[in-house]
Amino acid sequence: MYVSIRTYRVREGAMDDLMHRVDRDLAESFAQEPGFVAYQVARTGDRALASITFFREREQAEASNELAAQWVADELAEFEVERMGVMGGEVLVSRAIADMLEPAHA
Repeated sequence: MYVSIRTYRVREGAMDDLMHRVDRDLAESFAQEPGFVAYQVARTGDRALASITFFREREQAEASNELAAQWVADELAEFEVERMGVMGGEVLVSRAIADMLEPAHA
C-alpha cells in the first residue's frame, strides 16, 4: 500500500464550503480510481489542510497527485488554493478500526 500526502493553503472563501465540495466531488472521484484504499483531509491550521490518499500501488498513489492538482485548478479557483507540498511512499505500518470504513462528511 502506498500513500500520497498533499498540503494546501486556502486563501479565500469559507472552509466549510470548500470541504463540502471536496467531500462531494473529489473524494468520490478518488473512490472510483483503481486501487483506491482510503482518503482523508485534515485541517492543519487556520487556513491550512493536508490530504492523505492511500492506494494499493505506487503508480496509483502518484497518479492521485495529478488528479488532485487538476481538480483543484478546475473546481476550486475561487478559493485560491495553493499546493504547498507533496510527499508519499510505501506504507510500512497500518492499523484502523472498523469505524474508519464509514465516511466522515464535511
